[in-house]
Amino acid sequence: MIYPIIAYGHPVLKKECEDIIKGETDVKELAESMFETMHKAQGIGLAAPQIGKSIRMFIADATPLEDEEIGDWKQVFINPEIIEEDGDDWAFEEGCLSIPDIREDVVRPEKLIIQYFDENWEEHTKEFEGMKARIIQHEYDHIEGILFTDHLSAFKKRLLKSKLTNISKGIVKVEYIMSFPAKK
Repeated sequence: MIYPIIAYGHPVLKKECEDIIKGETDVKELAESMFETMHKAQGIGLAAPQIGKSIRMFIADATPLEDEEIGDWKQVFINPEIIEEDGDDWAFEEGCLSIPDIREDVVRPEKLIIQYFDENWEEHTKEFEGMKARIIQHEYDHIEGILFTDHLSAFKKRLLKSKLTNISKGIVKVEYIMSFPAKK
């Protein structure tokens, strides 16, 4: 099932998500739908709030990057907790399916250790670095109610204000289905 992507300005994107209780959500079916939605929108990561679900789950599939370091990396993260972030901070231009047509440099640590459950409810604690860590940090921010634009300077945010306002009003052209905040 393909879900509409929730656009910037919707309250669900700024809300800290709740843990998923095993057995209450068909996480395999949800993950499959999230991958289908993300692929249709040509993304490499998608968090549950981006499809209107305020639960601690995100997916990643960096295969489209065609990067030898990453390979065919596709993963589901349920109830994740970043235990540690380490290494040198590095800037990289990020974008977001909920904030189309805006890309900006975000500085993040190069490594992390994360504890999570997969779609089979098996628990993992793993270390990731480089682009994998970057994708995880971006998606993890979503389940914490943080957007990549929250990492930008006040000056950058002022420069992007009209673009962000337009996105929240539905004045944006994308090749995928979006859901915009209700007009007041």
